[in-house]
Order: sequence, then structure tokens, then C-alpha cells
Amino acid sequence: MREHRQEPAEDAAISIRMLDIPASRAQDPRAQVYIVDHLKPGTTINRRVEVLNSSGESQEIDFYSGAASVENNAFTVPEGRTGNELSGWIRLKTATMVLDPGERRPVEVEIAVPKKASKGERYAAIWAQVTSAKERTGNVTQIHRVGIRVYLDIGPGGEPPTDFRIDGLAAEPGIGEFPVVTAQVTNTGQRALDMTGTLSLSKAAVRAGPFKVTNGVTILPGQSGQVRIEVNQALPAGTWDVQAKLASGIVERTATGRISLPVAAPMTVATSAGPSWLVYAVGGIALLVLVTLGGWYLVRRQRLA
Repeated sequence: MREHRQEPAEDAAISIRMLDIPASRAQDPRAQVYIVDHLKPGTTINRRVEVLNSSGESQEIDFYSGAASVENNAFTVPEGRTGNELSGWIRLKTATMVLDPGERRPVEVEIAVPKKASKGERYAAIWAQVTSAKERTGNVTQIHRVGIRVYLDIGPGGEPPTDFRIDGLAAEPGIGEFPVVTAQVTNTGQRALDMTGTLSLSKAAVRAGPFKVTNGVTILPGQSGQVRIEVNQALPAGTWDVQAKLASGIVERTATGRISLPVAAPMTVATSAGPSWLVYAVGGIALLVLVTLGGWYLVRRQRLA
């Protein structure tokens, strides 16, 4: 019996990215790296992803779709090729290909929603996988895979709103020498959130940051999650004004407050919510005009983040 091991995705030296997004989502950062859409029952859409072999050897790559879910504020995928309802709607028009070193090639993806599909958001992943045996240990098989998340909402009419609020900021000592600022976020919309953002600090004429969100959390509608931002820079002691700008896709919110450095113990930050706005309004029905995107995006197996 052969032993199978999931190895880190970067060891496979393959990467995958989106080639096409709807023109109506061209300003949405999430749609540039994931398949994010709202469809009516009975709708079929087509997208393209592109795979690159950046290794020095030819790679035989398998393509398939698999299940995903959001658990404990994390986009979660099972081991192996476990499927779910949404993955069953996805058809990859290429099952296997061989790429030479440095070669890249598109793969067509079709998502066909049944006419009787129920309302609600579903999650899946599209995988590119390389399987190889270690030369010195012939009884061990290495499995490397990189993937793209799929967020698909089904229902009549326009797309449900995406929205959230920042309930408060706090500060705590970090694992190392630098403190961590946390933001409690509640999903007040009807689509899952993927939180990104930055934190900036100021004290008189001194500025620090912006520091990026260090944990990518996914928050379901009606639920809350904690966003963490490490202040990975040595700063003078004293009281600092902080501003957290958080976003999920095109929706952005701001909160401000003050913290005292150094942080010796967890502390609550008195905050005020900044202006709330939609950076860009997405149309109700996704246009089928596609936009070609540049840049590579590598998604690790463990998190697809």
C-alpha cells in the first residue's frame, strides 16, 4: 500500500490564476483572484483559469473541482477529492495536461446551475494537482495542489448585499516583540466576507504603517470574526492614534481609536466608526463580457488564501 502525503503547494512549482472576470466586477479585488458571482437557477457561465509550470521539469497536471465550506471563520477544504453540490455543477473542460518548464496554458471552466437549485450561497474550489513519487522512497507519493475559491450565490433577482460593521478595536501583546491590534467584525450582509485591510498609526508628526491584516478570515452572514493586524515595527512608547481600514471586495469600512505603547496586557481601544460607503456598486446581473487580467496568484492548498 502506498503512502500519500499532501506537500506544501509551493514545492510543486505550479501556480494558478483567474484569466476572466465579468466586466461588472472588474473593480472587485476578490473577483480578480476567486470566482465570485450571483446567478439565477438555470444559468450557465464560463470562465478561464490559467496554470503555469515554473519548475525546471515537465509536469503532468490534473484538474478537478472539490467541496469547500466556511468553518470557524476560515474557508475550509477537505483532503482528497470530496465533492459537494456546487462542485457537482462545475465542469473543467480539461482533465489532464502536461506542461513543459515555463509553459502556461488556459483551462476552461463551466458552471451550470440546475433550474431547481435552491436559494443561497455555496462554496467550492477548483484544483490543479501534481502527483509524484519520491525517488528515494518509492512507497511514498507526494500530492501538490493549488486552487481557486468559488463563491456562488443562487437566487432570483439582483445580488444580495455585502456589508459589515467594525464593532471595536483592541490591542494585545504579540507572540514576538510587536503588539497586535484586533478588530471585531460582524457580517451584516448576505454574502460571505473575506477580510483584508490595513492599520495606520500616528503620534504628533510621526507616522507608522500601513500594516496589513495578518490573518485572512472569512465570515458568514450574521456571524462575527476577529481580524488581526501585527504592528511589526518598533515604535516609541506613548499614546498613538490608530486607524483601521478594513474591506471585503469593494466594501470598505473605517474605525479609529487610540492605543498606548508598549502593550503589556490586552486592552480595549475606545473607537469611533468612520464613514461607511460602498467603494463601487456591482450590478445585479453579472455581465458576460469578460476582462483579461494580468498577474499571477498562487493559492495554497491549506487555506486557498
